[in-house]
Amino acid sequence: MTKIISNLNCGNSPKMGFLMDFNIAFAKGDLEFIADSVTDEIVWNIIGNKKIEGKQKFAEELEKMKSTKVAELVLNQILSHGKQGAVNGTMKLQKGKEYAFSDFYIFQGAKVAKLKSITSYIIEI
Repeated sequence: MTKIISNLNCGNSPKMGFLMDFNIAFAKGDLEFIADSVTDEIVWNIIGNKKIEGKQKFAEELEKMKSTKVAELVLNQILSHGKQGAVNGTMKLQKGKEYAFSDFYIFQGAKVAKLKSITSYIIEI
């Protein structure tokens, strides 16, 4: 079971709540929620690693990550404004590795909670 640590109150911002749920789904391996949360034209740029374009390739990449089990997710900050959002925190894997991440999101529209772009910065700590 994945331990989630967050003192963030996202009750006043639906998009901040969505980004919290999206990151929790990612940590728990809820591929259906994640795939339903992105547009068909999603672009995921993992800086220094790879760029994934299109929902099919995005789903294939998530499937490869499915075997990686997250023991703990710490969400430090969640921000949103208009069509943009950001989340940073740490993720500890069951195998002991730990990563710090910052993800920057672009939504399909100011009132639409589907993601069309994700830029991820990930470092092992």
